[in-house]
Amino acid sequence: MADAATGKVRLQARPPLSQLPGEGEVRARASGENFSVASLLLPRRERAHLLAIYAYARLVDEIGDAAAGDRLAKLGALEADLRGLFDAAGQGRASHPVCVRLASTVAALELPLAPFLALIEANRQDQEKTSYRSFEELLAYCTLSANPVGELVLRVFGLATPARIALSNSVCTALQLAEHWQDVAEDHAAGRVYLPEEDLARFGVSREDLDQAHSGAALARLLAFEVERARALLDEGAALVGTLAGSARIAVAGYVGGGRATLEAIARAGYDVLAGPPRAKRRARLAHTVRVYRRGA
Repeated sequence: MADAATGKVRLQARPPLSQLPGEGEVRARASGENFSVASLLLPRRERAHLLAIYAYARLVDEIGDAAAGDRLAKLGALEADLRGLFDAAGQGRASHPVCVRLASTVAALELPLAPFLALIEANRQDQEKTSYRSFEELLAYCTLSANPVGELVLRVFGLATPARIALSNSVCTALQLAEHWQDVAEDHAAGRVYLPEEDLARFGVSREDLDQAHSGAALARLLAFEVERARALLDEGAALVGTLAGSARIAVAGYVGGGRATLEAIARAGYDVLAGPPRAKRRARLAHTVRVYRRGA
């Protein structure tokens, strides 16, 4: 930005890292989510790497969703810290506790920078874009907000082939969609609507319908349609499980099983997502995970 008096370019000051959510806040936010079910069954080393990656992803989301003040500036501060980590090849140039923890994982696995940056970019988009015209536009957002995590998970196990990444993308996009469909009321209250505008029009759902205490018939029909879309993507990507063995199979089965349990919970709630986010119980997530692990899809 140019200074009006001097004409010189002024760089936007970044907030200190102490203003970003701490590791404890990130852990509290992550507790009870899908990841913890599968992670309990993994060997310590792999679990540590996955938890480091997941903590970073949760930190980015926490800044983008809930941080007070200038979220774009805070995302910029996190990006600078992340780039410092990679510039030092994982040798400890990061300062935020979550990035410090991530440094050893990046170094040990030689992880690329791009997936981590994509997660930041998705949250930048969330600050500037509050609705999506089409389903295709929403899918493009998911390539930034969700798919990088699946690629990193595969890299933890040394299994990130192009074919597996493609299947993983379907799983991760489906999981992101399931989360959006759970959180319609919460997102709307925050000024965001992830339900595509073309679908709202097709089913006769207005923005005012999203302000109600319960989902009306039109919104329920729309959610049923969107849930089936997410289920189809999840089923398509579930073939990934059959290409894996051991710990990797457990981890990915956990994601697929958790996603199926979430979609089932939304359906069992009669697609009433305005009364509160329908959440799958841990027992249901575990049961679906075991089923996916045994069947391989």
